[in-house]
Amino acid sequence: MAKHAMMTSTHIAKLALGATIAVTALGAAAAVNAETAHVTGTKTAAQGSAAQGSAQGRVNVTAAQVLATAKAQVGTTEDANGGGTKFQKWYASSQRAGETVARDGGSRQDYVNAAWCSMFVSWVGEQTGARPQVGWDAYTVAHAKWFAANDRWGTEAKPGAVVFFSWGGSKDLSAIQHVGFVVKDNGDGTISTIEGNTGNGKVEERVRPTSQVVGYGYPSYAA
Repeated sequence: MAKHAMMTSTHIAKLALGATIAVTALGAAAAVNAETAHVTGTKTAAQGSAAQGSAQGRVNVTAAQVLATAKAQVGTTEDANGGGTKFQKWYASSQRAGETVARDGGSRQDYVNAAWCSMFVSWVGEQTGARPQVGWDAYTVAHAKWFAANDRWGTEAKPGAVVFFSWGGSKDLSAIQHVGFVVKDNGDGTISTIEGNTGNGKVEERVRPTSQVVGYGYPSYAA
């Protein structure tokens, strides 16, 4: 089954429709401080503007370019261990992995076989040069809170927006289980998307009901 939230060996338990973070007692204080830093804008080594980047500036990349790069990955699939994709390998070797390991625990190697929907979104941002706008994280909740902390969060489906899901229909950012890109609003209560780590662990084009959407992160794309 595909996994929908970042997992590390020290604090993650898989659930049937996704994954939730279970932080160990030793890491609890650090995790709380990290989440507070996302919401308040307080800068930490893991989450300061130099690490994650600011969503205030505009990049010279269009939504169409980002979606074209995402679509070109459709069909990419994980291996029998739930990993091995280029998205996971890239993230594990990235600067951001060192920062999120410091925040969440575990090791870089854990990302190689971990849930990769947010890593896919991050990889697309990196490949297109839109990473300062798309953000980069392996944990869907932290990724969404970064958009919210930078005043780039809302409820309108726009092409190229980063869409965050909760299968139970919650609108609480802490309930987020999955993430992808919006292709278009279909105008009938559904959106078309491109998502990583969906179905049987693939990059796929999907149609999702908006009732499962927690909200949208808005990269400030070039016109």
